[in-house]
Amino acid sequence: MFLYLLSLFALLVDGRDVHFGLSLWLLGLFDQLSFMSDLDVQIPTTFDPFADANAEDSGAGAKEYVHIRIQQRNGRKSLTTVQGLKKEFSYNKILKDLKKEFCCNGTVVQDPELGQVIQLQGDQRKNVSTFLVQAGIVKKENIKIHGF
Repeated sequence: MFLYLLSLFALLVDGRDVHFGLSLWLLGLFDQLSFMSDLDVQIPTTFDPFADANAEDSGAGAKEYVHIRIQQRNGRKSLTTVQGLKKEFSYNKILKDLKKEFCCNGTVVQDPELGQVIQLQGDQRKNVSTFLVQAGIVKKENIKIHGF
């Protein structure tokens, strides 16, 4: 801002279009800016409002949730996605059993942010959650079902 005002003042002086009051006003601003630079101002650091929540989740007792979501495609068509399963499980074997059990098609998608995600055709949210609990893959309290 200081450089902007200085260039503005220089432009006005070069153009010989300087009003006495304007030049005094600009000089007053320069004095204020130099006064402000002499102060010992502490600039606050960035504040992360979710830092406490992230610290609690990363603790030893953090729950790993399995998220079961539905995505609307077009018209009546929809996809069910399952994410958050432990990496020790074979996603392809789970997918094969899910497809046989519910008579639907599906695939395993590699997402750069979420990791491996199982996609199934149709609204299979309740079916998938009961299957995962009965198979002993996930406890019921660690499943979150999202959707409309």
